[in-house]
Amino acid sequence: MHRTLLPLLALLLLAGCGVAAPAATPTPPPTATAAPLDLLGDEPVVMSFPSPDYGIHVFMWWKPDTALRDLGLVQEMGFTWVKQKFAWREIEGIEKGQYDWYRSDYIVDETEKAGLKLLVRLDQQPYWAEPADNQWQENGPPGNMADFADFCGAVATRYRGRIDAYQVWNEPNLTREWGNRPPDPVAYTELLRACYTAIKAADPDAVVVSAGLAPTGTDSAQAMPDTAFLQGMYDAGAAAYFDVLGANAPGYKAPPELDPAAAEAPEYGGGRWFAFRHVEDLRALMVANGDGHKQVAILELGWTTDQVNPDYAWHAVDEATQADYLVRAYQYAAAHWRPWVGLMTTIYIAEWEWTPENEQWWWAIVLPDGTPRPAYFALKEMEKR
Repeated sequence: MHRTLLPLLALLLLAGCGVAAPAATPTPPPTATAAPLDLLGDEPVVMSFPSPDYGIHVFMWWKPDTALRDLGLVQEMGFTWVKQKFAWREIEGIEKGQYDWYRSDYIVDETEKAGLKLLVRLDQQPYWAEPADNQWQENGPPGNMADFADFCGAVATRYRGRIDAYQVWNEPNLTREWGNRPPDPVAYTELLRACYTAIKAADPDAVVVSAGLAPTGTDSAQAMPDTAFLQGMYDAGAAAYFDVLGANAPGYKAPPELDPAAAEAPEYGGGRWFAFRHVEDLRALMVANGDGHKQVAILELGWTTDQVNPDYAWHAVDEATQADYLVRAYQYAAAHWRPWVGLMTTIYIAEWEWTPENEQWWWAIVLPDGTPRPAYFALKEMEKR
């Protein structure tokens, strides 16, 4: 990170700026430092997932042939969950109540045949549902929350007992994921309530996971610190409307065992949120708000190898380090975060059309043509506890 710590770049989940990448060889694990936080609470944890559980983000929507290939890759690596986006506009895009289930039916059918579980992310509004004064946004809340509730209920009704878990939105603490308007934990809680209530009415056994929040310390019109956003959700009554807390946990330059306090050093980025273990800060807030009986699901986990895009190359690692850090992240969680850690979702098995100009290409553990990278083999060989 530049010494000036440009505020806009600091806010992004996967952003950064140009400093030297870390050394090419994996660093030895630092001695784990016990966080001075209450991470357990007084109540038994409700086990929505095994602790930990193993998932990976896939892209099966547009290419049936690569969908089957990628499901096979997940099976072979011994993971049990796939995460897939069900974009609202791709299912109910033409007008309210007009649903196209062709691709979602295929994905649910083939995931079942593969013996895998499915976490579905619900967001990306159709343009007919947008507020009249905020049109043509890539991802933003609808003008009427009841429209989103109806969509959530329709999906849960169609796939009752077949979709195991739902993620409600993504990174609403960033303006880019909230219709280019300032993040609003009260409004997000309203959206979460609408969707949760509809899902539970249709499929009471489905697990509802709150949106993964972007780890950031920036407080501006473009972003809200994830800890402040989460507290705002609790203040608005969100605890009643999710079964499991969602968190995004990229490691940036830091090895997975690094104490978040050590990530405040400039070489790691200058803030606690640049450490994988920043998840512990969110967990401590859950406990402080009487929500310690719930688990945390890590919805995005990874290290990038990006050498092309300057906003990401500052925290790039080499492929061997990426593989090593991913395995150690699962191992650290198994050793230190039981029982409150649940599903841990690695990013990504690459989408078929990605190129190196797309920053997501560099996070992926499998190339768009299906060729595994070292991280794939490392996770495949990793003991699943």
